[in-house]
Amino acid sequence: MKYEAVIGLEVHAQLLTETKIFCGCSTKFGSEPNTQTCPICIGMPGVLPVLNRKAVEYIVRTGLALGCDISSHSRFARKNYFYPDLPKGYQISQFELPLCENGYLDVSSDEGTRRINLTRIHLEEDAGKNIHEGSVNNSFVDLNRAGVSLMEIVSEPDIRRPHEAVEFVKKIREIVRYIGVCDGNMEQGSLRCDANVSVRPEGQSEYGVKAEIKNMNSFKFIESAVEYEIYRQIKTLKEGGKIIQETRLWNTERGITESMRSKEGSHDYRYFPDPDLMPVNLDSGWIDKLRNETGELPEVRRNRYAADYAMSEEDAFLLTADRHTSEWFEKAVLAGCDPKVTVNWIKGDLMRLLNEDGRQISDCPLNPVHLAGMLDLVKKGTISGKIAKTVFEEMYRTGNDAETVVREKGLVQMSDESGLETIIDEILANSPGEIERFRAGDQKLMGFFVGQVMKNTGGKANPKIVNELLRKKL
Repeated sequence: MKYEAVIGLEVHAQLLTETKIFCGCSTKFGSEPNTQTCPICIGMPGVLPVLNRKAVEYIVRTGLALGCDISSHSRFARKNYFYPDLPKGYQISQFELPLCENGYLDVSSDEGTRRINLTRIHLEEDAGKNIHEGSVNNSFVDLNRAGVSLMEIVSEPDIRRPHEAVEFVKKIREIVRYIGVCDGNMEQGSLRCDANVSVRPEGQSEYGVKAEIKNMNSFKFIESAVEYEIYRQIKTLKEGGKIIQETRLWNTERGITESMRSKEGSHDYRYFPDPDLMPVNLDSGWIDKLRNETGELPEVRRNRYAADYAMSEEDAFLLTADRHTSEWFEKAVLAGCDPKVTVNWIKGDLMRLLNEDGRQISDCPLNPVHLAGMLDLVKKGTISGKIAKTVFEEMYRTGNDAETVVREKGLVQMSDESGLETIIDEILANSPGEIERFRAGDQKLMGFFVGQVMKNTGGKANPKIVNELLRKKL
């Protein structure tokens, strides 16, 4: 008997709010344990949560980007369970009335493009973190993460292969980073994934019993864990066993999934509306405003770049990996820069300088309009291509435009033939051996002569004129 897999994903994305979802505590990563807490996020009796408006905005932006229906009326519920990193004994989440429903995401598959439908996107608070390292007999609880704004994106069980699951999470990560609602840092846990996996005989419409694999934080782990779980379930069924509904963890060292606990159903959590939080009512005008601000998503923009600028797939991916990068590029092109030349400057000198300073392009001191000014000076022959690199770096360091840099640094290209001829005559007079070898056929020595002129002029000589004069004299 042949089996097929049925996979549904729950992607948890930590929202880029500066404070937690129901209190004013910082969400900064990497602080000392339990230093970013208050009576609200550690669940002290009598405290009252206040909803973070920015968290609602970010989840609505995500829903719009994924084609969801945005609910004008939603509410929060209490999800009751006991775990050491959940100090209140319940998690504030959403149940029957989420903020976003339906929606979809198209992914690449062996069969071409496949549409993965979404069930919902809801808002909830994150739990703390249990730390088991450092002691044999004890575990520790860090509540810095408790109460951080968390968005859960739930897919329909439309995924059939492990690589489709990876593509789905990759595209989610790309979109949430692009629209600026999550940094997508999987190593730090700000984007992680649970997978619900079941198998069924091919042709059967009824779903099999599912197992949930929890908290996977890398694309490699997602693919490997789902692949193994499919193999495990098929093997169990072929050997006459039964699949039980349970929660499992991916053991990275052994390369297997391991049973963690029996899987709860929604009734086990005893959901009920949170009495401390008012229902959320969204104004339709506000939703429309966010919809208009969404703009092009990465895939649409990549396709446009390929069509309008004959851009390579690699370059298009580079520019659309981050919204600020594509916006910098578009401002430069709008200012008159050649698209291909602009891409080369971005992925070369600009990225190098940003990396050296540990900066993001959103914090780039170099105005893209200044790049257009610099390229215009090259076109006019005011500066050479070599000098342009010096000018570019100086524009980055100072924020000045190209003309100011060239004037202050005295970088105007030497194009005066009589002045260059004097310099060339002196170089040739001191290079009789090289002249003899050149005239004997060693044409590579032209590079030597040009280099000597450039060295003598501090790189300011017009290379075209230098080459013409040298060939004439040699």
